[in-house]
Amino acid sequence: MKRRVLKMRSVSAVQNSLGGLLVAVLLGACAQAPSRPALGDELVVVLPGTGGKVGGVVVRRNDAERLLDAPFAASRIAAEGKPEPVILTPEQVHDIFSATVAALPGRPATFMLYFLEGKDELTAASNTELANVLAEIKRRPEPDLLVTGHADNVGSDAFNDKLSLARAERMRELLTGRGIAAERIQVAGRGRRELLVSTGRGVAEERNRRVEISVR
Repeated sequence: MKRRVLKMRSVSAVQNSLGGLLVAVLLGACAQAPSRPALGDELVVVLPGTGGKVGGVVVRRNDAERLLDAPFAASRIAAEGKPEPVILTPEQVHDIFSATVAALPGRPATFMLYFLEGKDELTAASNTELANVLAEIKRRPEPDLLVTGHADNVGSDAFNDKLSLARAERMRELLTGRGIAAERIQVAGRGRRELLVSTGRGVAEERNRRVEISVR
């Protein structure tokens, strides 16, 4: 299991790539609330991610460390400066961290749209899928988009580099035409370097003629 080591002294929240959400806060006076145990100055709690998946985090201080890798596993920094376990109910965790979690940005959403061979024109099915991209963008108050163009194995490297970038730029034009601010859209072209379906040279494959749109 991949582990993360946290050493912290301030309010923070980070998302673990393994699906768990790791939240650490400086509790201070709020640790005295009657519904909560004594928590000390720092607290780390692992929250389950989508589908209940949980990552792992190592809390380390003064040469002592503790692994948290279960839902709602928690560790506080004790008075002597060492991490020690603390038991919190899901209700207590929600009470402590609800404002912090609410302030986190939403998880990125990824879409794939496909193109006609040798062109920067979307297929009919992907023209329809574009509506779902726009709906996701509208859900977010300040969306950032990364649009990455790709090409298949037909043609030279130079041709595919140019074509993949043209596809990404074409998507930016379509999105700005629907009211999305251009400065919120980053574009890149990867040519045939990241084939979704591995093929030999000269083989046309629709699934490789695509743009990937990440909405954050």
